[in-house]
Amino acid sequence: MSEFRIEKDSMGELQVPEEAAFGAQTQRAVDNFPISGITMPESFIKALGMVKQACANANHGLGALDENHRRAISSICDDIIDGRLMAHFPLDVFQTGSATSTNMNANEVIARLASQEAEDVIHPNDHVNMSQSSNDVIPTAIHVSAAIDCHQQLLPAINHLISVIEEKAESVESVITTGRTHLMDAMPVSLGQELSGWAAQLRSALSHIERTLPEIHQLAIGGTAVGTGINADVSFGDLVAEQLSNSTGLSFSVANNRFAVMSSQDTAVALSGQLKTLATSLMKISNDLRWMNSGPLAGIGEIALPALQPGSSIMPGKVNPVIPEATAMVCAQVIGNDTTITIAGQSGNFQLNVMLPLVAHNLLQSIEILSNASRLLADKAIAGFTVNEDNINATLARNPILVTALNTTIGYELGAKIAKTAYAEGRAVIDVAEEMSELSRRELEKLLDPKKLIDGGN
Repeated sequence: MSEFRIEKDSMGELQVPEEAAFGAQTQRAVDNFPISGITMPESFIKALGMVKQACANANHGLGALDENHRRAISSICDDIIDGRLMAHFPLDVFQTGSATSTNMNANEVIARLASQEAEDVIHPNDHVNMSQSSNDVIPTAIHVSAAIDCHQQLLPAINHLISVIEEKAESVESVITTGRTHLMDAMPVSLGQELSGWAAQLRSALSHIERTLPEIHQLAIGGTAVGTGINADVSFGDLVAEQLSNSTGLSFSVANNRFAVMSSQDTAVALSGQLKTLATSLMKISNDLRWMNSGPLAGIGEIALPALQPGSSIMPGKVNPVIPEATAMVCAQVIGNDTTITIAGQSGNFQLNVMLPLVAHNLLQSIEILSNASRLLADKAIAGFTVNEDNINATLARNPILVTALNTTIGYELGAKIAKTAYAEGRAVIDVAEEMSELSRRELEKLLDPKKLIDGGN
């Protein structure tokens, strides 16, 4: 059995595992919230370490924290930022709505380990939490972690996916295929044009995310309990934002109105909405890939995605479009996360939102899985697919909708008769049109040339 030590807080004494760096308040939360086993995201905990480090440096700069304490607190924060202390952050996401438990978890871990390093007493509230409240620290950590993850993971991943799509589009620009609307045959398009639509969708989603990020860079720190800044120097928040900017390379600043960013999570809701838009685009692209790859005999079979693993435990030789499928599931999760964040965003009561841990978990999960899925979709699906030109050309030649190009010459009614006949007899449109219209073969070849049709017939 584990050995225990006795810790105490304002509510009394209780046992804490001997090896744990945290104290009584964290242990109470461990006991109170055995709900999901899902702990706070690692990137959030690392950002929380950055915030605590910046606060210690700011307090020292204001003459409120001595150098020995500052150095020790900063050293332990480095260990949190580097991920070496994650085992000491065991709290469930489903906890007190302010995430006070997680804030105190950080305060207790830092205080205990920093006290050992400084060979002095460093108090979790009086020193580590100096000039702070859970109510401004946690919203700040949400913004910092989301900003870092977007800049370091998501934006590069989207740009990479766009680059791969555009490179692939250029390589297949000359391949003309049957367009489809309502999943039914339509006028031709080139594969390059089709992929250009995907890239444009993603560029739009990227632009929307980038326009939201400046608001994510605005922080609640310095507002303390209710936004008024009680127990904090008036310049404290600005100093913390400056420290965070220096340590991350991002431009953080104190929010123009800390009452807004503490009592609401509107900015997180807005960012989540843009992530949902990105997920919607990726779902569309993934499903297009699945349809284009379908078959290989009884489906569309225009492309062949890279074969990555056996597709069946019972059907030998079957290969499935696993990367687009996984990406589609990621998109479904992100869309669900957005609904949860929207509901959580409505839970700002007076001066505090009380679903902060849930916002942190869902927002950061969405950023992480969208980043990973985007890279996989680029590298393991789009970059390596091959084109089945024989299938494409055979289908294109029999497409009765090509008769649309003759509308201005022979009229809609005759065109419809030609299309129906071609479809019913399984013949090429050009052959039926030659029989049923007064146009010569040469004129028909010119009018029905797919290469001209993809440019609007020009």
